[in-house]
Amino acid sequence: MYAAVTLFVFMCLTATTYADHHQPCHPPNMTGVMAVMTLKGDVKACGAFTYDSMGKKLRFRSNDSSPFNTSLGLDLLMFFDEGIFYEIDSKNQSCVKKTLQCNLHPLDIPDDANFYSTVTTGSPSIEGEGLKVNLWTGSMPGSKGHYSMSVTMGCLPISTFYFTESTSLLFSQLDIELEIKDPDLLVVPSFCLGQPVEETPEGTLNSFLNEFM
Repeated sequence: MYAAVTLFVFMCLTATTYADHHQPCHPPNMTGVMAVMTLKGDVKACGAFTYDSMGKKLRFRSNDSSPFNTSLGLDLLMFFDEGIFYEIDSKNQSCVKKTLQCNLHPLDIPDDANFYSTVTTGSPSIEGEGLKVNLWTGSMPGSKGHYSMSVTMGCLPISTFYFTESTSLLFSQLDIELEIKDPDLLVVPSFCLGQPVEETPEGTLNSFLNEFM
């Protein structure tokens, strides 16, 4: 596992095929599964996500029935355009509302991302055994970190590496369907309505990614 991840990182960081005409695409609405792991192979979280591409809304819930041993139990509702998000605890009917300082997340290519290369995973010469993807890279706002995203030709995110001084994470998207199966998941739960925004300590950067770090 670690060797495969290292090889992929090397490929992403050393690709040299640039093309000025490539512009970042934006995916459609999606429902699927997201897994988050460290480069050592430790699975930090695995669960279902629902993403509203037009409304810039994301719900991620760690799956208690996941076959992986995970270290984080999360239920996050992100409103990227509004700059707020909720940490939800449905079991205890409670939530924490926070300001969102960074909109970076693994389901959309940032507008300032740099196109690196188009590669084929698997075999390009055997029908059904290869997948052509575009690689995008860029810097992480508010840190010295960088990211590398692989996206299908139809703009579906496959995986994203995030590298920071303190940690590195791999986000993988699985079983993607091009629809929002349950729109209610993107609505603020009734027990969260009227919740005040929690004060953000100085020097803290609230983001979807930081919930896993």
